[in-house]
Amino acid sequence: MANPSKRKGTAWESQVVAYLQDHGQPYAERRALCGTSDKGDVSGIPGVMLECKAEKTVTLGAYADEVKVETANAGASIGVAVVKRRNRGPGDAYVVMTLEQFAAMISDDEVAK
Repeated sequence: MANPSKRKGTAWESQVVAYLQDHGQPYAERRALCGTSDKGDVSGIPGVMLECKAEKTVTLGAYADEVKVETANAGASIGVAVVKRRNRGPGDAYVVMTLEQFAAMISDDEVAK
């Protein structure tokens, strides 16, 4: 892979998947690229879309907008951006979602599932 940014992103996605598999999500896996109808970076967790970000500059607004589109594309109920913290491993990553998504996630209907 010639593009260093792409290589960095792929490595981060793989680390996130390995972490999730080691922490109760054995079916988590990197998702194949989907072109213009991107469905996120990680699949295998029913109803959840994960978009992994390993960038020098963190842009929460752009991540939230991207997550909203990709969550809909994936047909998921919940979407989050998993943002790498500089010089830290996946367990220290930030999980970013909008308050709207968080409220839906913790509502009585969702919690009861």
